[in-house]
Amino acid sequence: MKGYSLEQDLRLIINNPKYSDIKILCEDEKMLYGCRTILAARSEVFDRLLYNGMKESYENEISFPKISSSGMKIILEFTYTGSIKEETLNKDNIIESFCAADYFQLLELQEFIIKTIKTTNYINNYSPELLSKAVNIIPLSEDNILLNLLVEAIATIPLNTIEFGRLSIKAFQHLLSCTHEKEKPFATPEYEVFRYSAILAAKQVSNDACKTLMKRLPVLTQIGKITQVDKKFIIDHQKIAKELESLIKFIDFRRIKGQILADIIDPLEIIPSNITLNIYRNLVKVSD
Repeated sequence: MKGYSLEQDLRLIINNPKYSDIKILCEDEKMLYGCRTILAARSEVFDRLLYNGMKESYENEISFPKISSSGMKIILEFTYTGSIKEETLNKDNIIESFCAADYFQLLELQEFIIKTIKTTNYINNYSPELLSKAVNIIPLSEDNILLNLLVEAIATIPLNTIEFGRLSIKAFQHLLSCTHEKEKPFATPEYEVFRYSAILAAKQVSNDACKTLMKRLPVLTQIGKITQVDKKFIIDHQKIAKELESLIKFIDFRRIKGQILADIIDPLEIIPSNITLNIYRNLVKVSD
């Protein structure tokens, strides 16, 4: 029954065409519905957009080409009720919701989303997937609170436990850029960083190239069970080297044992010869 709870009554009119006077067209071409007075009263951004004297002030439709409908639904729920039900957020919409909250300058909603990520199973179970999605829609910066949260979470997970396909190459590059030569903790030995980078690069080339490198690059604990790599088994090594370029600068080969470099990595021919030469020169200097 209406009249007993303001929040509950307002929830009844969220995205409800009957009580709306503005259509909201989202990035994915889905149409949502809102009440312009409620939206303007709750958000300075909506107020400027809907009551600026321009065409948006008179037309019954407004477009947001960079905001998904899943993120906009969260915005509507928050602007109408001042809260978000925890079950409303999920791994499929939480990144879009954070970006939408940032666009509409809803700081309280952003803080709630960050708190939800920290206090639920998102960090433990989905941080690679979330970072992979985030780097595609959030401007890359080491100051972004959401990106930092996800980077710090993944950095504490050994890479060899993250299945290939969960972490995109762009997300992995951002992870390495934030941890390379920084004081942030990183749970993965340098050889494993190279291994993950190489296999991820090979995956961009072909499934065969990926499978080949997975066989030829054992995890560190299995390193003694493989003999020197035979070049003829490496498929499309030049293409793999090209894909690896964006990651190679974040790998410190000086932290990898010389025998592993000589017997396993060098024969793959997927790192530039000048890098290989510098590595060997450094090893010689150290031995002297």
